[in-house]
Amino acid sequence: MDLPIRCDHQNRPQLTAVCVFCGSRDGQNPKFLNASKTLGRQCAERDVRVVYGGAGIGMMGAVAQAALDAGGDVTGVVPKFLTEMEPQLDSLTDIVLTETMHERKIKMYEESDAFVIMPGGIGTLDETMEILTWRQLEVHDKPVIIANLENYWAPFLTLMDHVIGEGYAGENVRDLYRTVSTVDEILPAIQEDLAALPPQGKVRP
Repeated sequence: MDLPIRCDHQNRPQLTAVCVFCGSRDGQNPKFLNASKTLGRQCAERDVRVVYGGAGIGMMGAVAQAALDAGGDVTGVVPKFLTEMEPQLDSLTDIVLTETMHERKIKMYEESDAFVIMPGGIGTLDETMEILTWRQLEVHDKPVIIANLENYWAPFLTLMDHVIGEGYAGENVRDLYRTVSTVDEILPAIQEDLAALPPQGKVRP
């Protein structure tokens, strides 16, 4: 399936939907789970729809349920086979079923104005690398915010420095994402990045 390409951020629109990549487990640090709940609540309070992977467990479930509890809208995007493997939230505003994992990422991309990377596992890493690669290839210029809570993503950021240092990527790779250290910085950082974009965005025609 071809990746849909569209002109993003024409006339610098306000943030209406954010895609959250995060773990389907609670993890060992309760601060991360609480941060997910805070992010979901903050999105609802600002009328920002949450787009995520649809699971009702772990940090994924926490961010979605918190947004719903605060009166927000949440769209879950789920490959059909996963509905039999992990619990889903039945109370979501909207559920989109896809055939494959790749279609899932495309749909999450289409539905969102920006991306937030919370702590997570290899699925979160996969989603992060793909959305960064698409931005590097100028398929989109939507903000990507890495929430480096408690320095969780420090090894990943060190890896990016290593890749750059070894000559496999340019220094401008660091421009593909912004790093914040607290959940309260996430939405303001997205707004700042959206405001800084040119009117037509930086995407391929």
